[in-house]
Amino acid sequence: MTFVTRLIKPIMIISGGLTLTMIYALLAPQAAMTAMFGDTLSGPLAEIVVRNWGALIAIGGATLIWGALVPAVRSQVLVAVGASKLVFIGLVLTFGRPYLSGQAGIAVGLDAVCVLVFALYLLESRQNAA
Repeated sequence: MTFVTRLIKPIMIISGGLTLTMIYALLAPQAAMTAMFGDTLSGPLAEIVVRNWGALIAIGGATLIWGALVPAVRSQVLVAVGASKLVFIGLVLTFGRPYLSGQAGIAVGLDAVCVLVFALYLLESRQNAA
């Protein structure tokens, strides 16, 4: 058993808690955009899209905590949330390179570490099941 398997529960809780903080974008979309990207979007559509984005990310965080506490759903949660984090990383690297010097860059780095840890856990649990 590797350190990832031994520590996956607290890793998921910490990662979930950090991810859950994006509920901020649901509650204060312009402030969240400024904090994350140093820029804002404007208009009613931006309000909807940014609030929804924040809610979806926060749901992913809550799901990570759920998966940490309920081992039966852990693998599915790690795949779903890991995929979501990969999409965010890909989008920022493709379209948002100017934002990498700020908080978005920190989020990309932390998400990349999470995806790597999630993948290691999934690989090890698959090997143990075989």
